[in-house]
Amino acid sequence: MSAAETRLHLSPSEFHRHLLERTVPKLRYEGDEVAAWQRRLRTRLCRLIGEWPARRVPLRSRRLWLRPHPLGTIEKVVFTAEPHCEVPAYVCLPAGAEPPYTFMICLQGHSTGMHVSIGAQREDETKPYTAPGDRDFAIGCMQREIAALCIEQRSLGERREQRQQALSPHGCHDATVQALMLGRTLIGERVYDVDRGIDYLASRGDADMNRLGVMGNSGGGTTALFAAALLKRLAFAMPSCYFCTFADSLMSIYHCADNYVPGLLQWAEMADVMGLFAPRPVVLVAGAEDPIFPIAGARKAYRQLQRIYRAAGAVDRCHLVVGQGGHRFYAEDAWPVMLEELARLGGKKGRGRN
Repeated sequence: MSAAETRLHLSPSEFHRHLLERTVPKLRYEGDEVAAWQRRLRTRLCRLIGEWPARRVPLRSRRLWLRPHPLGTIEKVVFTAEPHCEVPAYVCLPAGAEPPYTFMICLQGHSTGMHVSIGAQREDETKPYTAPGDRDFAIGCMQREIAALCIEQRSLGERREQRQQALSPHGCHDATVQALMLGRTLIGERVYDVDRGIDYLASRGDADMNRLGVMGNSGGGTTALFAAALLKRLAFAMPSCYFCTFADSLMSIYHCADNYVPGLLQWAEMADVMGLFAPRPVVLVAGAEDPIFPIAGARKAYRQLQRIYRAAGAVDRCHLVVGQGGHRFYAEDAWPVMLEELARLGGKKGRGRN
């Protein structure tokens, strides 16, 4: 008997890789009529990400503070997503624009929280904070005369676990596994918060509801991508440092549990999920040296996404921007492309520096 025949296969990842190589997603895009394919996959994806509340509770939004900023004003608010679940957020209005505003919903990933988006310290929001990797998303928006709604994601920042002792070094872990036990996913809950954020913007009266977008990096990019796939009120999207193939990222490299949707690979790859956004404009941002979402996998997924957008008659609305660095946002590379897309949408557009 040869050494190969006697070698024991004991590693779980080896077994799962074996399954992965034999898995053909049942609803991957194969040249079907795009709208009909999107309806089938979106219906399936809604089931996979878990249950949402049967009815929407009142937002009960309220202001916590309002402060001037050199670029306009920043208001801190809180609104109710579902019972016993409130969402802190910043509303950032640029001085150089007038309502109704183009709004970008901004989502931080595994950082210390949404305060990074406004370049302020978490414990004292009156003090400045230098955001690494261009993650001060709201400042970037205001500089370009775009308003921002910065949502605190579940299990991060001010919404980190504060009651139950967390033994995992990753603050998202307990929330993820508890959601699974309840027939939910943390991704689904975070997307629902974005949807409720859109409800909040509608209630304000100063948002152009035809010009709402979503952006985020890493864990924020994850939510941005799934929100784009599922929320029809979003008109443009800019996910950063998440878009890749599942096979080359989540299935090959260690990631936090909140990245995973049970059973998803049985039905779709990541390009298929992003393809649910077609023909609306998307700017995907990647790092050439990102160690956890490898650029080769991102380019492979992008080729498949282009196929979907081409079939939808919108291949020119689908962009991949690659920054020459690691796992971060690349404002100077990404924003010029997004501003061109905003100009094409018609109506008011963001201006300012690229």
